[in-house]
Order: sequence, then C-alpha cells, then structure tokens
Amino acid sequence: MINRAIIIVLDSFGVGELPDADKYGDIGANTFEHIYELKHPKLDNLKKLGLYNIDGLKIKEKEKSPIGNYGKAAEKCAGKNSPVGHWEIAGYVNEKPFKTYPNGFPDKMIQEFKERTGLKGTLFNGVGSGTELLKKYGEEHLKTGYPIIYTSADSVFQIAAHEDVISVEKLYEICKIAREMLSSEEYNIGTIIARPFIGDNADNFVRTYNRKDFESPGFGKTMLDIITENKKEVVAIGKINDLFSGRGISKAIHTEGNKDGIEKTITEIKSNKSAKLIFTNLVDFDMLYGHRNNVEGYAKALEYFDSKLPEIMQEMSKEDLLIVTADHGNDPSTPSTDHDREYIPILIYGKDIKNGVNIGIRETYADISATLLDIFGYQKLKYGESFKNLII
Repeated sequence: MINRAIIIVLDSFGVGELPDADKYGDIGANTFEHIYELKHPKLDNLKKLGLYNIDGLKIKEKEKSPIGNYGKAAEKCAGKNSPVGHWEIAGYVNEKPFKTYPNGFPDKMIQEFKERTGLKGTLFNGVGSGTELLKKYGEEHLKTGYPIIYTSADSVFQIAAHEDVISVEKLYEICKIAREMLSSEEYNIGTIIARPFIGDNADNFVRTYNRKDFESPGFGKTMLDIITENKKEVVAIGKINDLFSGRGISKAIHTEGNKDGIEKTITEIKSNKSAKLIFTNLVDFDMLYGHRNNVEGYAKALEYFDSKLPEIMQEMSKEDLLIVTADHGNDPSTPSTDHDREYIPILIYGKDIKNGVNIGIRETYADISATLLDIFGYQKLKYGESFKNLII
C-alpha cells in the first residue's frame, strides 16, 4: 500500500517536441535526446528506471529489464513555463493563456508600475537574456538605482536589481506591488520574478539564489489542496512554494541549487514519515544550463542527479512511490534561450509496485496527480486520468 509520494521535477527536462510545437516556434526541440547525442552523459540509473525506453526517443541503448515504469505526457494547457507546468502536474490546467509581451511592455504599464512602487525610473524594457542584460545595464543600475525590467517568450515581468542597491526584501516588496497590478484583465501577466544579483562590474555580475517568483493567484484547485484538506502534510522543496503561492503547502524548504535540493529531499525522505507528498523542483537544469545554452553543464547536472538516485531509492520505504518528471523543455542545443513546448518524461519507481510497464503517451501532465489521488483514495479533480491500474 502506497502512503507517501515523492515527486522530483527536473526543471526543463523535455523529451521531444509536442504536436503543436510549431505554434510556439519549437519545431525540432528535444532537450534530452540532443544532450545525449552531443555529450553522451552516463545515466545508468535513469536508464534502469526506463528513461531510454520512452516512446519516440531514438536512443538505441534501451533497458531490457527496467526496474521502474516509464512514459511521457503532453501539456494540455496553453503555455510552456514552470507555473503552468507544475499546476498541470498537480491537476489544474490553465485553459486561458496569459499575455506575452514580445515587443516589451507598454509605456502605460511601466508608468503605472513606477507610480505604484515609487521608482524614479527603470532600465531596458524588452525581451532579453538576463545574464546578458546584467552585462549591458548592470553598471548603469549601480549608478542610477533603476531596476532592469525585461521579459521573455513566456508571460513574465522580471525585475533585476543589485542586492546592495535595492535590498532583497525591498525587491520582494516591489514585486508584490507589481503582482497585484499585473493580475488585472488588462495586463494578465503570469509570473513576476525578482532577479537579485551581486558583483562589482559587468565582468563579474552574477544572479543569486534569492530569486523569488510571484505567481498569478488565479489557478484552481490542485492535488496539494486536496491533500492538505485531508489533514495530511505536503512538503515543498525548492521553488515549489513560490509556484503555488504557498497554497496547499504545509512545509516550505528553500534551496540553493540542485545539489542542495537533492540533499534536502533525501533528508525529508529519511526523517519525515508523516508527509503525504514531498514535491521537489531542481531548478539548475533550467536556470543555469537550459537558458544559457550550456549543453555540457546540463549533461553533468544530469549525471550528478543520476549518481544520487540510488541513495534516494534506498531511503524509500515499501510504502513510498517516486515519480521523476519535468515541467517543460529547454533544449540547450538550439539557438533559443527560451523554454520549449515538449513532452515530459514520467518515471515511476516503488519497491512494492510493478516494474517494466510502459504507461504510454499521456494526454496531460495531470495524469500524475490523478494517479496519486487515486492511489491515496482522495477525490478526483477535473483533469487527468489515473494510470494506477497499470502499475499497482
């Protein structure tokens, strides 16, 4: 009998373009396959779980006797970023897309933002790579105190500020004001992101792990809500707490990168036997490697996670279920530095469940939450179909 679930999201680890990838400019994207072709990372443990056996992957080294179950899922919502991806994993599909601003934000919005926050000015305002913008505008920010405002292909309003110029606490306050303002029907922006950085000049500016996301409050009921309503504990590790605005979460654990997130997940598996769900996001795959087109860094990060999988699995009891998945793609081998519209992998492991089962191609990420709710005996949400009967 399964009494506890552990979901680990490898942020941006897509496994191939979705049928509608052309609408998003993502034809040909395949985060995993391209990394594998270019760097051949050693992923023996993910291979044993069935990763290489997922339908559609052209990798020849299939696992003959997987110890896990495997498949992939399509994204049903309109979008390809972390918030909507995680919400869908948790059982809510955002049917109305957020607005994007490929030509920068309108003057009216920026003026209202300055008036509400008391800022004298802003820098940039357009689509750009955060690390490149620090090099270009960081020194001007130090002189003027004006934050750097930018967006991407996603529905995001990003605010970059040096921690010694605008304190982290002050930047969060500014983001909260922006969140209230930009939730309106007129602007309808999905995520406000605080982007603190440090350094003395353009050569050594670097973003810190004090990043914080402020999500649209409009998402509907999720598996997290159902679990906490049943008076069971949900532990959020990494940016999960931000992505769900703290809702349906009993305990939030901040992390500073993948290694920290993995260690804190292992600690919770060992020590927190009362939790119903441990939900972890490993952000470095996306933040440090996908967005920076760093194929080698992505491959090494996958190898590190793979090396820690045996410890994660060893610490699990017979009543635990592990799901390794993703929230979207971000192929570092393409010219784009934005997210990709891709299938996500679903790898399932438990010491007391079936193994070697191909759960196929699922119609929505929400099949993950539907399965867990089915296993736990909780009420079904609107979205998702359970694959419980395939694995138990």
